[in-house]
Amino acid sequence: MKRIYYSTAQDGFYGAYFPNPSPTSKAVILMLGDKIDDLMAKMGVKWLHAQGCNVLTMAPETKDYSFHEFKIEFFEEAISCLRKNRNVKFGIFGASTTAMAALAASSLIHDLTLTIALSPSDFIMEGFFRDGLDGAAERPGNYISSLSYHGKGLPFLPYAYRHPEYGKKLKEEAKRRGDMAAARDLFDRSEELCPVTEEMKIKVENIKGKIALVGARDDSLWDTCRYIKRMADRLRHTPHECKCAALVYEYGSHLVLPQSMLETILPFGSSLILRFTFKTLREHPAECKNTRIDIDRKLRRIIKDW
Repeated sequence: MKRIYYSTAQDGFYGAYFPNPSPTSKAVILMLGDKIDDLMAKMGVKWLHAQGCNVLTMAPETKDYSFHEFKIEFFEEAISCLRKNRNVKFGIFGASTTAMAALAASSLIHDLTLTIALSPSDFIMEGFFRDGLDGAAERPGNYISSLSYHGKGLPFLPYAYRHPEYGKKLKEEAKRRGDMAAARDLFDRSEELCPVTEEMKIKVENIKGKIALVGARDDSLWDTCRYIKRMADRLRHTPHECKCAALVYEYGSHLVLPQSMLETILPFGSSLILRFTFKTLREHPAECKNTRIDIDRKLRRIIKDW
């Protein structure tokens, strides 16, 4: 695929622009995977190309896949770049931690008129590091926000545990649940110790255009369906100009990706490979696949209407 790379030092953000082979003036900022050109990113690019969009992938400019103090200004610079490439409509697509970033960015940048958030939270998380300190796979950000804007960290929910207990708790929960990764207990405990305040919440009512919030009740990373419900309730009680689709499913795990997106990279056996990641994908493979098929159909329609 043709692409143009951008660096923070020279361009004000880190990313890669993948123009659609067919001319279009719609562009989506994609944060999927740990890098701007890894397998996950390319999977998302191909799927969004099929929906008639140009794609700009973005990720933290780090080698250890940490996520902390990611600047909202990066998205503003990215949109300026997309304008120079003759795009006139701008969307954003994130999953997991980057779903939170996508929602926060759209609440602050009104040029974004399509926001797709897979397995999102409705609050800003504390940042985290994956620098291998003391052999830990991941550690909390020492009370540093995951996102910043105008030089200030956005108010965030602090994790319930500090290093090294944080990493030990994640390992224990993943083993107990039988998953590749799990943190639902961590986030539930974090809210018990420090209930989410208005300052920490993402102001979804400020988002323009279309929003798609997607999650499954069997998510073992966090209770995304509870977070989606809180966002939907917030919109019901707050004036807004956006149109929100809350897509909530019983089964699907944390990986609520469109089925045809998975099949762009894994045309054969994608469901079998997924079963190694989360227990629910092994125990309910048909239900999880049906979820991905339905998400695929509905997100395609939302993007087409956009």
